[in-house]
Amino acid sequence: MGGEERWCVVTGGRGFAARHLVEMLIRYDMFSVRVSDLGPSIKLDPAEESGTLGEALRSGRARYVSADLCDKSQVLKAFQGAEVVFHMAAPDSSINNYELHYSVNVKGTKNVIDACIELKVKRLIYTSSPTVVFDGIHGIFNGDESLPYPTKHIDSYSATKAEGEALVIKSNGINGLLTCCIRPSSIFGPGDKLLVPSLVSAARAGKSKFIIGDGNNMYDFTYVENVAHAHICAERALASEGTVAEKAAGEAYFITNMEPIKFWEFVSLVLEGLGYERPRIKIPVFVVMPIARLVERTYKLLAPYGMKVPQIIPSRIRLISCSRTFDCSKANDRLGYTPIVPFQDGLRRTTESYSHLRAECRPKKDGPSKSSICLGRGLVADILLWRNKKQTLTTVFILLAVYFNFIAPGYTIITAVSKLLLVVSVFLFIHGILPEKVLGYTIEKVPGSSFHFSEEMSRQVALSAASTWNSAVNSLKSLCKGNDWTLFLKVVLSLLILSFLGAISLQNLFIIGLPIAFVVFFVYEKKEEEIDHLVSKFLSFGCKLKSNVTGKCLKSEKIQ
Repeated sequence: MGGEERWCVVTGGRGFAARHLVEMLIRYDMFSVRVSDLGPSIKLDPAEESGTLGEALRSGRARYVSADLCDKSQVLKAFQGAEVVFHMAAPDSSINNYELHYSVNVKGTKNVIDACIELKVKRLIYTSSPTVVFDGIHGIFNGDESLPYPTKHIDSYSATKAEGEALVIKSNGINGLLTCCIRPSSIFGPGDKLLVPSLVSAARAGKSKFIIGDGNNMYDFTYVENVAHAHICAERALASEGTVAEKAAGEAYFITNMEPIKFWEFVSLVLEGLGYERPRIKIPVFVVMPIARLVERTYKLLAPYGMKVPQIIPSRIRLISCSRTFDCSKANDRLGYTPIVPFQDGLRRTTESYSHLRAECRPKKDGPSKSSICLGRGLVADILLWRNKKQTLTTVFILLAVYFNFIAPGYTIITAVSKLLLVVSVFLFIHGILPEKVLGYTIEKVPGSSFHFSEEMSRQVALSAASTWNSAVNSLKSLCKGNDWTLFLKVVLSLLILSFLGAISLQNLFIIGLPIAFVVFFVYEKKEEEIDHLVSKFLSFGCKLKSNVTGKCLKSEKIQ
């Protein structure tokens, strides 16, 4: 750079877009960069470690500073000697917590502005969001900066971002400070830990096949390098003398790739690029919205006990089902912004960077599935797991015939079994007296050995019975000691289920049980990993909830 070292500060520097901005600032040799964030340190990915950012941190061209934006003294310390501040810090937009968003997006932004004024920082570029003008009801088509803030925003993130943006614009010109706000629309690119990973996670869980709404809503996506480039264009415009800086300062600007695309087409292109199927099943918004509201209310109740932020919430449903496209003419005219990476190039770079999340990279499980082991790995497993469709369908037709002829009429178990045995006996007798060939067709005789237990099979049945008996006895012994609560609960639950099944008629048991048997085991085998993961999450959540409740009870007892 030569001469006196020039410093800029990037708040929220551990974030996705902020890292790309830091790399670009260093690559263009514009400033030495002070990366500010809340955490104690900045953790780099292997590619970043060996790249521009890692090298800059090692050489001192970039420095990490831990600073809480809610603490003005820490902000002043972090901004000391800075010429420019890029204020990019913000909480996760999916967490609809007003106190959290207000503390960072409003109070934190006020501290940033005050620090810039006190320290005579020359330029402040604030990263805002297009949602500041979105009400969640009406779509936006080629919207420009004349759009007003809505009377009611879709969530606390958008509402507080709008407040922060208004503060930044209002501060323009105070003590020589020049400000502007950048509104990048739907950022994507390498290093994103939210958008693409969440799409892949949904695809692997079988949820990505659904389209919310009619699938025709248009969207503007912005490649992350274009977002970083827009910030640099803003800084250069504010640093220019005369009318260029005057026109650029105190304004907000929409930033996009200038290539609108259907939202669900973008999702499809990402998924297809990684080897997954594109969404096909359309679900109306009015069907999903009540579920989203219920999920959000459940989250509000259980969030204190460790429940993670759900994906299906009303604000997110509105975002992905409405059209939102924006006009970048103002940014082009006053900041000199045009995208430096076309949409298709950005999409290709993005999918290539997530090669480890490709469909064929999923770890394949060796050995038999849990469903197969549970069903004994034999003929029953082959039938219920649909491994031989002809065999399975034949079994289904036989069971349907049994149901309509012996179960549906309402016979008792003894009557139904006796009639079934009568039909089997008549069939076997007639089959036995038929000649080997009838009208040119060969009649295959049932060998007598089919009804005999071999010595090996008899031994296996006996061992299995003995093993089951011994296991039951051991469980009974453990139960008598009164120490194993888990075993006690399992026994109680098993007996309750047995008593419930005993109260069901044979007819209802047949109607409910058979479809379940032919569906549940098959589904579990196909989605074993996802189901086990959900069960594990549920159990861990239950354990955490139990420990939290126990802790609160003990705490209240101590206070008393």
